[in-house]
Amino acid sequence: MALDDTIVAISTPPGRGGIGVVRLSGPHARLIAESFLRFSPSSDWAARHARFGHLVDGDGHMIDEVVATFFEAPRSYTAEDLVEVSCHGAPVILRHVVERALRGGARLANPGEFTLRAYLHGRIDLPQAEAVRDLIEATTLYQARVAARQSGGSVSRCLAPVKEQLIELIALLEAGIDFAEDDVSVAPTAEIVRRVDPIRAGVDRLLASFQFGQVVREGFSLAIVGRPNVGKSSLFNRLLEQDRAIVTEIAGTTRDLVSETAAIGGIPVKLYDTAGIRVTPELVESRGIERSYQAMADADLTVVVIDLSQPEEPEDRELIARAASQGRRLVAANKSDLPLLREAPEGVIPVSALTGEGIPALRKAILGAISPGGEWEQETGLITSLRHEQLLRESAAYLQKARDAAQASIPHEMLLLDLYASLEPLDALTGATTADDILNRIFATFCIGK
Repeated sequence: MALDDTIVAISTPPGRGGIGVVRLSGPHARLIAESFLRFSPSSDWAARHARFGHLVDGDGHMIDEVVATFFEAPRSYTAEDLVEVSCHGAPVILRHVVERALRGGARLANPGEFTLRAYLHGRIDLPQAEAVRDLIEATTLYQARVAARQSGGSVSRCLAPVKEQLIELIALLEAGIDFAEDDVSVAPTAEIVRRVDPIRAGVDRLLASFQFGQVVREGFSLAIVGRPNVGKSSLFNRLLEQDRAIVTEIAGTTRDLVSETAAIGGIPVKLYDTAGIRVTPELVESRGIERSYQAMADADLTVVVIDLSQPEEPEDRELIARAASQGRRLVAANKSDLPLLREAPEGVIPVSALTGEGIPALRKAILGAISPGGEWEQETGLITSLRHEQLLRESAAYLQKARDAAQASIPHEMLLLDLYASLEPLDALTGATTADDILNRIFATFCIGK
């Protein structure tokens, strides 16, 4: 990829706004900016300082007042000379800035090319670059915090000691092959196994974080099911913190899926309020009940709602058993503010959708069901990318093969093949040995201007 040209793009979202920003990056960024900006004769470019000026058209007529900031290489986002032009956020003005930059010799940036140049110049590594995209796409503050930690290098820092131990083991075996005498091994089997085990443990720790990391990045779906009038829609509204679903005392009010996105513990969750499940001859309601069963099957987690102020019904037990057979489920006993006709069974969470009693405990239980072991408290070293997970799994498999080879007294020359094969995915994860087609695929998902 050519790095000796200058690129330009609008970095603020499409539409109108008070401020719009156009970026230029490359060896001629400052010279091209001077071709369409006019500054006071007494001012001059100073690195990391803003400069007031005017945007002019091809005839020299003023179009807008602007503030241009110059970031000198290598202390810029791309590690190249970079100019950011801040003007009023009218689309016609932003397009004019880009057009004048193109006439001056720049070219339009490809999606993610500014971040790609930062990576290619060694400003950031590949996990940090991918975290920039996640940070831009974050919909909750928790997602943003995790992505910000990753863009600061948390994944690379967790991986660094693992790679270092693996490289040390490879060096030890290479030295043994070069200097072994009389077929005496420099590294006995026990020593090799002792060194492989902590490397494998480090890779496994990162792999274990993917279950929760994927939930943090992509969110999860939650279906609320139960018999009619147990308070499903009220609980749906309480978790959503707004009156989204219609609530009445008439059985069968909800006849179709009602969905909305909320955040629980900073993680996006798609909530589904479902039709009350019962035997009914009514065609429309029966179709809604079919969709309730489908929502249970598709959801990452099902919350079965029962009513402790009413006698237990066989449908309650059947729903709980069905939800358990399909995957992760919780049971919430609603209307705990009313006189209870029966005690809440063990493991059931008493709540009141009317007063909010028990809702914090339910939210905590939902997070615990999605991420067993309380992993949601872990904010550093999370693996959120499927690409990272696949590479780590590949590395772990080769490490296990190397361990088995050592215990089987396989010659070190063959064992080294497995160790090198386990190092290669780790290098690909951080970008040390990443093919161009993978890079293009990663950065094509970025927005233009970043």
